Amino acid sequence: MGKKIRVTVYNEFIHEQEYENIRKVYPDGIHGCIAAFLEEEADITVRTATFEMPEHGLSEEVLADTDVLIFWSHARQDEFSDEVAERVRQHVLMGMGLLALHSAHFSKVLKKLLGTSMTLKWRHGDRERLWCIDPTHPIAAGIPEQIEIGQEEMYGEYFDIPKPDDVVFAGWFSGGEVFRSGCTFTRGYGKIFYFQPGHEEYPVYYMPQIQKIIKNAVRYLAPVRREKKPADCIHAEQPYENGEK
Repeated sequence: MGKKIRVTVYNEFIHEQEYENIRKVYPDGIHGCIAAFLEEEADITVRTATFEMPEHGLSEEVLADTDVLIFWSHARQDEFSDEVAERVRQHVLMGMGLLALHSAHFSKVLKKLLGTSMTLKWRHGDRERLWCIDPTHPIAAGIPEQIEIGQEEMYGEYFDIPKPDDVVFAGWFSGGEVFRSGCTFTRGYGKIFYFQPGHEEYPVYYMPQIQKIIKNAVRYLAPVRREKKPADCIHAEQPYENGEK
C-alpha cells in the first residue's frame, strides 16, 4: 500500500457542548463521527481539531502535515482567527485539499478562497432529495441516482458562489427549493469540494451514502502536487527554445 492520505477533521464542537439534543445526535462531536468512519479506511489516517484548541488546532505544523482538511463551522464563523483562515487559504493554494461541509459555506476560509458573499436561502427542517447529477465524477463513484434525507436544513438558491468546476449533486427540498449541493472548485494547486448536507441537529453523517461521498471526496481532493509556497510569477531568464534549462 502507498502513502496514506492524511486527513484533519475540523469542527467547531460548540453546538454539541451547548445543546443536549445535539449532543445526543453527536455525543463525540461531528468531528468524532466523521473521524470514526474515515478511520475504517486502510488508506486514510485522521486527526481532529476544534475551535477552542490553540490556533483552532490548525497550526502551521498541522496543516503542513495535512493532505485534506475537512471543515465544519457555524456558530463561531466571525470569531475564527483571521490569521488561521489565511493560513488555511495559503495551504490550499499550495495543494492541500479542502472539503467544506454544510454551514462552512459562510466561513472566512471559503469566502477568502472563492471571493463571493456565499449567501443563500435557508430555513430549518425539511425533507431533502439529493440527486447525483454527474455520475461520472470520482466523488459520485458508487453513489445511487438519488439519496433521501428525512430531515435536513433547507439551503436554497440563489447561492452566491463563483462558477464551479463541477456540480456533482443537486438538492431538492419538499418545500420546492433546489440547491447546488455538491460543487468542486480549483484554487492554486488545491482542490475544493463544498457539500451541503450535514445540519448539526440531524444524524446525516451516520448515513452510509453520505459517508461514502465524504470518503470519495477525500480521495479526490488528495494533492496531486504539493508546493512549499504559493505560486508566484517566475522570471524566465532566457527563452526555453534558445537555450538549455
